[in-house]
Amino acid sequence: MTRALRPPVPAAVAAAGFEPHALGLARRWRRMRKNELARLVGVTAAAVSQYELAQARPSASVLARLALALSMPVEFFAAGFPVPVTPGHAHFRSLRTATQAERDQAAAFGEVAWRVVEVVERYLRLPELRLPHLDLAEPAGPEDVRAAAAAAREAFGLGAAPVAHMVRLLESYGVIVLALPDVSERVDAFSHWYGQRPFVFLNPAKDDKARSRMDAAHELGHLLMHHDAEPGSQLLEREAMAFASEFLAPSAVLRDELPARLDFDRLHELKRRWGISLKALIYRGHEVGVYRDHTYRRGMSLLAQWGYPEPGDLGPREQPSLLGKAVELLDRQRVSSGSLATQTGLPPALAHAVIDAGTESVPTLRLESDVPNP
Repeated sequence: MTRALRPPVPAAVAAAGFEPHALGLARRWRRMRKNELARLVGVTAAAVSQYELAQARPSASVLARLALALSMPVEFFAAGFPVPVTPGHAHFRSLRTATQAERDQAAAFGEVAWRVVEVVERYLRLPELRLPHLDLAEPAGPEDVRAAAAAAREAFGLGAAPVAHMVRLLESYGVIVLALPDVSERVDAFSHWYGQRPFVFLNPAKDDKARSRMDAAHELGHLLMHHDAEPGSQLLEREAMAFASEFLAPSAVLRDELPARLDFDRLHELKRRWGISLKALIYRGHEVGVYRDHTYRRGMSLLAQWGYPEPGDLGPREQPSLLGKAVELLDRQRVSSGSLATQTGLPPALAHAVIDAGTESVPTLRLESDVPNP
């Protein structure tokens, strides 16, 4: 039997149990400034600040106007849904180009997604979190980062083989991986812990398999090495990139497989084998001493001339599928996505956007017949 949807919460009830954090979350998701929201609602910007700081509580009529301005149900603002424990701050890529509002919106989507996952887990047990625990030396040197990547590969049981599917690996070990929705392309990827479970968000605008794999491995590096570190440092970003490169293609194996000269036929074979770009292969070849400086510069110059995307496309990006499969299973058990949306307090369109972000999309082939309909 389909579970009955709860009736909407009246504005007066929601106002009595007003949750200040929810207002700030909705405003960041809509990328709306306090003064803009205040103007739409007919209050002062100071009043909006007081609502978010729990220094004042909006009346039922004001809350109804806030919900309308932010395109949220009034029940979204009612107490009852816990605020996630989020240790530290999210590790964002492209900090120099992304604006604070863009990062805030992406982070707000993360918390919205956490709501959906929390409700799903009321009905279904998702894969247990089994990430290895790594202790990175401080300060960490290149050898320390390579050792961390080797330890991670051993913990995941990879041996010396390539990672077949980076996103599936994360999902199977309990990480929630989602594609970012319609947010700025300048937010490449980010990772964050919500409670006891880590989330990784990838930008689907980079529809490139090699880059999506590198992004996912990069965020894994942050999750394993930088759980107590303050994000935003270029040093941390370099460590995560070095981790990702070593995790996807161990130096000890790659060094023996790289051609001694710029043999692009062989490099294309290695690109397909390891799932990393030609640029990464040439960079790694220089790093491990296979290519001298002049060979490295020549290789990079050729790639620059060929432009992006580079030759030898590996196909579309790796996509998450865990959340989509979970919701599909619940639907077969008569727990509809509409019921899930109601329990999160989110508008159905936003809850569905989260589910879509965790669902693998497969191109549909349609054939049209020239035979006229009878």
